[in-house]
Amino acid sequence: MSISYLAKRCQAQNLADQFISRKENVSKTTRTRSKTRLSRALGIALTPKAAKYLEKRPYAPGQHGRTKRKTDSDFAVRLREKQRLRAQYGIREAQLRKTFNDAKRQEGLTGENLVELLEMRLDSLVLRSGFARTMAQARQMVVHRHILIDGIRVDRPSARVKVGQMIHVHEKSESTEPFQVAAAGGHVDVLPPVPGYLSVELDKLQATLLRRPKRAEVPITCEVQLVVEYYAAR
Repeated sequence: MSISYLAKRCQAQNLADQFISRKENVSKTTRTRSKTRLSRALGIALTPKAAKYLEKRPYAPGQHGRTKRKTDSDFAVRLREKQRLRAQYGIREAQLRKTFNDAKRQEGLTGENLVELLEMRLDSLVLRSGFARTMAQARQMVVHRHILIDGIRVDRPSARVKVGQMIHVHEKSESTEPFQVAAAGGHVDVLPPVPGYLSVELDKLQATLLRRPKRAEVPITCEVQLVVEYYAAR
């Protein structure tokens, strides 16, 4: 095996390692910037920090963000509402599509069913209960197996909580800093009030789903009928 061949292999391996390292070490600043840019593009605050940016710069990002845009087409308006819904729950397109299909099969208005099913996801209820500051943090808590439903560990953020079930934090996790902050009410000032479909004992890090959520109670910004029209046309 020639020395030049070995040198090329080593160079290629070094480049691959550098690429992986850059991907794994994405800075917190970069993640925050992407959330704030998306918030400005959609016109809604996806995180408490993004809300501050929106107050200072209530226009779309980019060099043409301040200029008045042309009138959006019907398709663009429906697409933006769908993107807003997706972004607020932090889910993939396939997940939203699947939930929409579930909502369509149920009795009642499809749009309201859609929001209600999204709100019954485990990560959504962890956020609404005040255990987390953002949807991303709520999802991380679930994936890291800190959250239980009726005493059973659940690590799927998309798990649908049933009426009457209790969500609570694992005993060994209660003493960690994020949950101590939550139990002390550290997120109360940045989150909407606890909705009526939840009974929360924040000091005990416990919450019970009392009934199925109603669209009017869910603290999201979205014209759900436009989302229904978007999917109905596809």
